[in-house]
Parts: sequence; structure tokens; C-alpha cells
Amino acid sequence: MQCEICKTRPATVHLTEIVDGQRTESHLCQHCAQKEGVTIKNQLSLNELLSSLIAAHQQTDEQSEAEGQISCPVCGMTMEMFRKQALLGCPKDYEVFEKSLQPIIEKSHNGNLTHKGKIPSGASLAPAKPGLKDRQKMKKENKIEELKKQLEKAVRDEDYELAAKLRDKLKALEQ
Repeated sequence: MQCEICKTRPATVHLTEIVDGQRTESHLCQHCAQKEGVTIKNQLSLNELLSSLIAAHQQTDEQSEAEGQISCPVCGMTMEMFRKQALLGCPKDYEVFEKSLQPIIEKSHNGNLTHKGKIPSGASLAPAKPGLKDRQKMKKENKIEELKKQLEKAVRDEDYELAAKLRDKLKALEQ
């Protein structure tokens, strides 16, 4: 695929934007993306992400001391070791260090602690397939939850016009 602007270089930056339910895609080369002011964020490895989240999550000295003394009975991992390595030793660590890990996991998932999965893009196109109603229901529930979050943000930002539109969309979906 070639860049939509210069039409000479291959497109390496692919943007998908959804505004008011309308989806638009742009395919640009690195050079044109920079000209357009598109910031390109390099992907972080999971270890780098966890390390940065741990560093950002400040804890009191008392909590840190207490966590440093706790170790996993299965693998011997301590919270201090986790901070240095950004890797857990075994599945039991999630239980042992639950209090410390929960805020980190929540922050890395934008406040969500429940995995919702993904719905195949063609799911709504084939009505004869079994399980379609479940996928449609899941899509609807995810859309309702997303609208509720947007509504809360609009009210918090005192954008009441947007809040009213979102409220109306929610009512329509919930019926």
C-alpha cells in the first residue's frame, strides 16, 4: 500500500479514527506522517511497560518494607525482585502480591480489570452463523459501557451538550 499523500513511498503509518460513529482510515509514509504532525509512538516491550508502570506507581516506605519481606512460597519471588526484573516467577505470585499488582494492572489496562476479548470484525455480517446473537449482545454491551465512560467524562468536563447526546444514544441502545 502506498502513502495517500505523496503516492511514492510505502505506507508504514496506519491511522484509524472513529468520530461520531464514522470510521476513517489514513495510510501514510513515515515522512508524510511527520509533516502532518502525527506522532509515532514506538512500541514498548512488556518488560519495559511493566518497569515504567512500577516506577510510576509510588508507594509509601512502610508498604515497600512490608512487601520486601513477603515472598512467594512456591518460587521465592519478592516484590523487590519483581521491581528489578519486571517478571513474576510463577502464577502463585499474582495471589501473593495481589494488593501491589492490582493498581499496576489496572493502570496498564486503562482502569479495567476484566478481560473482554475481541469480536471478529465480520461477526455481524453473517446472520446464519451459530453464536451470532451472543457476539451481537457482547458488542452491544461493550458499546453501552464505552458510552457510559464517555458520558461520565463529558459530565466531568462540563460538556453538557455532548453528555445529552451520549445519554440519548445510551437510552436507544438499552431499549
